[in-house]
Amino acid sequence: MAVVLSLTWPGVSPQQYDTVRQLVDWEQDQPDGAVMHVAWFDGGALHVTDVWNAQSDFERFFAGRLAPAVKEAGITGEPESTFTPLHRRFVASGVSGGGS
Repeated sequence: MAVVLSLTWPGVSPQQYDTVRQLVDWEQDQPDGAVMHVAWFDGGALHVTDVWNAQSDFERFFAGRLAPAVKEAGITGEPESTFTPLHRRFVASGVSGGGS
């Protein structure tokens, strides 16, 4: 069952996020089960909304690829995260890739 991951990680900077993104290279070497990723910063925290085919897909990605990069980037603490079953997904035509 597809799930939505909502994550808030206080204290993570845009530079740390970009370091992790470069180390993991998820845009070129897409993790199994990943459907969508959106990230932004507000209130001194990283905020993420992801869609995954299954929670176990994210957990496998986190353990195998993301956690080591988070450590290397010097990110500390723990995120607040929830998984919720996906009800509906819509992607506007012509939308692909990332912003900045």
